[in-house]
Amino acid sequence: MEKAKIMKQKQIDHTMNEKRILASVSFPFLVKQAFAFKDNSYVYIALEFVTGGEMFHHLRNAGRFGETRTRFYASQVLLAFEYLHYLDLIYRDLKPENLLIDHKGYVKVTDFGFCKKISGRTWTFCGTPEYLAPEIILSKGYGKGVDWWSFGVLLYEMAAGHPPYQAEKHIEMYDMIVSQKPKYPRHFSPELKDLVQNLLQVDTTKRYGTLRNGVQDIKNHKFFAPVDYIATYQKRLDAPFVPETKSISDDSNFDKQDEEPLRVSETNQFASEFKDF
Repeated sequence: MEKAKIMKQKQIDHTMNEKRILASVSFPFLVKQAFAFKDNSYVYIALEFVTGGEMFHHLRNAGRFGETRTRFYASQVLLAFEYLHYLDLIYRDLKPENLLIDHKGYVKVTDFGFCKKISGRTWTFCGTPEYLAPEIILSKGYGKGVDWWSFGVLLYEMAAGHPPYQAEKHIEMYDMIVSQKPKYPRHFSPELKDLVQNLLQVDTTKRYGTLRNGVQDIKNHKFFAPVDYIATYQKRLDAPFVPETKSISDDSNFDKQDEEPLRVSETNQFASEFKDF
C-alpha cells in the first residue's frame, strides 16, 4: 500500500488498525498475517496464500449453492464471528468477495479493513451496500449485531445466488433494507428461511445473535442441526467442493488484475507517520 495514498486519503489509523488486528488474531477460518514491513514508499502486509480463490467466483460459476454447501461455509463464518466477537471485534464487511476457499475446501475470512475493536456502540458508516444493517443506514449507533445481519444476507445469497436486497441506486436499496422484508425463493427449506428471517430483523431486540442466548440461538438452530462444530473447527470433514489447484502457488482461481509497478522514493518522507508500523 502506497504511503502517500494512505496519507492523502487519511487512512493512517485505518491501516495501522488493520495490521494490528491481523497480527493479534489466530483462528482456522481467518486468513493469517505472515509478516508486515515497510520501505520508503510503501507498507506491506503479507498474508498466507489461499489457493481456492474467492467464494464470489465459485458462487457465480455455480449460480447458487445447495443447502449442504451453504451450511458448510456458513458454519465456519459463524465460528469465526463467535471468535472475533469474543475479542470485542466487529468485522463489518462480510460478503462472498471477502471469503476465500482453501485447498481443502474450507473458508478463510479476509480483508480486515473495516474490523474494529469496540466496547458498546460505534457510529462509522462503512460496509458493502447490499450487506449494510438497518442501524448503520439509520445512523443509530450499532454493535456486534451488524455482523449477524450481514451473516443472514450471506446465507440468503449463497442459497439464492443473489442478495435479498437489490436496486440500481444505493438510496433505493437502503430504503428497502430498512422498510421491506425480503422475498424468499421457493426452494429455501423451512429451516433456512426461519434462520434468515430471524437474522434479518430490523429490530435488534429480536435479531438472532443479539438476544440473551447470543450466538447460541444461531448455533443451535435447526438449520445447523447436522453440523459437528468440533469436527468443523478441526477441519476433519470432507468439504462438499474442493477447488482445483495444481500446486501451493497456483493462482488460476483468482481473476487477474493489472498491477501498478512499484516506485521507490529516494527519501523516507513518511518516517514519522509510519514509525509504529
